[in-house]
Amino acid sequence: MSVFILVSGPFTDGRIWSEVVGRLREAGAQAHPVSLTTQPEADPETHVEDVVRLIDSLDPTEEVVLVGHDYAIHPVLGAADRRPERVARVVHLDAGMPQDGDTALALVPDPSVHELLRADGDPGPVPPPEPARWQRWGSTEGLSARHLELLSRLAAPQPARTLTRPLRLTGAAAAVPTTGILCTAGGTTVELVEALVRTGPPHLRKLADPRVGFFELATGHWPMLSCPDELAGVLLRAAADEGRRLTVPEEESSYGRPFLLDAPERPRVRNGRVDLHLPETGTGTEAETGEGEGADEGEGAGERGGGARGPWPAVLFVHGGPVPADLVPAPRDSPFYLGYARYTASLGAVGAVVEHRLHGITDYARAADDVAEAVELLRADPRVDAGRIALWVFSGAGLLAADWLAAPPPWLRCLALTYPILAPLPGWGVDPRFGPVGALRTAAGALPPVVLTRAGLETPQIAATVREFVTAATETKAPVEIIDVPHGRHGFESDEPTDESREAVVRAVRTVLAQLERLW
Repeated sequence: MSVFILVSGPFTDGRIWSEVVGRLREAGAQAHPVSLTTQPEADPETHVEDVVRLIDSLDPTEEVVLVGHDYAIHPVLGAADRRPERVARVVHLDAGMPQDGDTALALVPDPSVHELLRADGDPGPVPPPEPARWQRWGSTEGLSARHLELLSRLAAPQPARTLTRPLRLTGAAAAVPTTGILCTAGGTTVELVEALVRTGPPHLRKLADPRVGFFELATGHWPMLSCPDELAGVLLRAAADEGRRLTVPEEESSYGRPFLLDAPERPRVRNGRVDLHLPETGTGTEAETGEGEGADEGEGAGERGGGARGPWPAVLFVHGGPVPADLVPAPRDSPFYLGYARYTASLGAVGAVVEHRLHGITDYARAADDVAEAVELLRADPRVDAGRIALWVFSGAGLLAADWLAAPPPWLRCLALTYPILAPLPGWGVDPRFGPVGALRTAAGALPPVVLTRAGLETPQIAATVREFVTAATETKAPVEIIDVPHGRHGFESDEPTDESREAVVRAVRTVLAQLERLW
């Protein structure tokens, strides 16, 4: 039978596993909960040693299943890296995929913790949450008031260095089989992971390895309390090498595929975080030449400030995320965003792409600052008409649209949203500022036209946020034009492009450019 080592997330210790341990032992397995060191000077290496000592204390002929919940995946991976020959499987229980050099703080959803640890001097241990604040660390669905009180009563402060010091891995455990157990109340499902693997950065392709299995639990972030029987059953199945395998195309990730439209290269100017793709000299937008949809009769380019060499209207494309800081190619160099920007430039407007720093769910404020800075750089460029700007936001960057909806500036002529996330997913702990639905309801000033492109085969969690946004738009009579791609999935432009998806992109681009040409 299997030998399980169970390591829990921040503030908690081995006692949190008591019911799961009982179920596993009843099934004939060995189960060893770990209580990590809580001394203030503890760091990731301290916790790795805690797990390694337990491994070394067991029968050397037995292979173990290491289970890491939340933060604990860091010491679990560190221990597997030290003792790969002893580890039969690593289980990520509602946990991330940290790499060598990553810190646990990058995945801490509570903004107050980031503020505490950014303070000058030694901030000391992070105090455990009170019962009502555990939701800032993950979905509390399935937990009763008694559970929340128990969490706080058993909790201990988390040593600050365990969150701020990097995890160190040599890669020795790279071949160890892994299992991901996703607690779906937090918004992550196997379907969503599969979509990210299919259309996202290449490093995610390793999740489609046959040695990687997945399970879902319909509960919040603490399944050892909310559904110990189900969790124990899933752990036993994981140890038996069960679990859903991802089915994605064998070829490379669609992230690097060519753009679905013919978009010839245009002159590119790099200014800080912004790349500008310039129209061909002597051309105007289709709306300017009277050829595009929505052009106003009798209005020539000269009347609106456009000309042979500009200033031209501009569309700033805001890439989705979170994405790794070392992603290759970087978003503004990827065929996807190059394609959108070049196609826009081919129609006579500046196509600009901002390289913002949304690398984790705690980075929305920083990314918002990057986008605001990019807008100012773009508007200050003499080739750009500062009074005719559109913002075009994709996927996980959708939350960044909230600022522009809350207080829309007069120069913002259009806001485009493509398969966006329009409300924080459960357990994200994002600042309420980044809530486009709320911003839509409380907007100060007239809203610009919104062009919303929806994927008909969107993941349920993201689709729910879009429905909420559309409902709010209907109730507030916001000017939202919807472009549906009934058979499209998240990232449909790169994921097996079709005539339907090509037509949707053409329509969306022309609709946005037509709004840039209107007089108000």
